[in-house]
Amino acid sequence: MARLIYSAITSFDGYVADEDGNFDWGAPDEEVHTFVNDLERPIGTYLYGRRMYEVMVYWETAHTLAGQPTFVRDFAEIWRAADKVVYSRTLETVSSARTRIERDFDPEAVRRMKASAGRDITVGGPELAAQAFGAGLVDEVDLFLAPIVVGGGKRALPDDVRLELELLDERRFGNGMVHLRYRTRA
Repeated sequence: MARLIYSAITSFDGYVADEDGNFDWGAPDEEVHTFVNDLERPIGTYLYGRRMYEVMVYWETAHTLAGQPTFVRDFAEIWRAADKVVYSRTLETVSSARTRIERDFDPEAVRRMKASAGRDITVGGPELAAQAFGAGLVDEVDLFLAPIVVGGGKRALPDDVRLELELLDERRFGNGMVHLRYRTRA
């Protein structure tokens, strides 16, 4: 059975975007990006809400931009090779290959996807992840803590879910970012 992994870059105080919607403070440097690439290689499917998809669709064409470093081109290739499911009631069309739109998040459909998938699945975006957490679907959590306190904004983790976690891995990076990987406990 495939694992459903929630992965996010957060401020130290737990926000994926600040009060103005900015997240440029979380941009990974080469060391972090290369590590992320290695984590993403086994992923077969990305689950996104509309807003997260609109941010991530950049990777559909990022490899065509002149002067992109190898680690950026590598991530673009990884992203394009995976399937994408976008949960949106308003999005009419997608602008990336291997992508489909679902109008509603159906926990049972995701359970079936996990049971039949040959590769792991990630859920991106805190609002969609909150639904997955609430349905008990998330198996692992990958958090990248950026060395910044932003004081408010869009929270990385839902307020209404209680989970016990088992630490699987941790790593410090030269830029002060820290990666924490946890398994959820039932």
